[in-house]
Amino acid sequence: MTETMHELAPHHLPFFIPKADGSDQMMLTVLIALIVIVLLLGTFYLYLHSLPERLAHKHGRIQFELVAVLGLLALFTHNQIFWVAALVLAFIQLPDFMSPLETIANSASRIAKKFDGKSAPSDETGDGFAEVDPVVEPEPAPEIQTDALEAAGDAADQPGASAASAAKV
Repeated sequence: MTETMHELAPHHLPFFIPKADGSDQMMLTVLIALIVIVLLLGTFYLYLHSLPERLAHKHGRIQFELVAVLGLLALFTHNQIFWVAALVLAFIQLPDFMSPLETIANSASRIAKKFDGKSAPSDETGDGFAEVDPVVEPEPAPEIQTDALEAAGDAADQPGASAASAAKV
């Protein structure tokens, strides 16, 4: 027996209607589109999430590590305040505190070696520093004339004298 289509049935069915063999073209298309969209959104999320680290890469090591830790905290805890803090920290240039402190420490150790009797680096070593001269004691300050101070003290001791008149003397 041959089956013929009913005369009122459409001759062309849209692609989203399942076929008689059970294949569903619409479900397959939506499944592939969903997988692609999820992968693209995940990639965009991680790319956006790593923005503070990429910005802080040009700054110092400590600042980069702080931004990286804040970014990981934001990623794992879903607290976006950490990500905002990392972004702000990535845009701010922190001052370099370590270089001057290291220079002071190196100079202090060089001076300490000189006064301990150990050899200090001289200009002959090629480091550009000459030997440090010992510290010279400052000369004593000249004596202060105490006549005016004594007269002011005597005027303040007199009864009825005010502090203003003692200061004028």
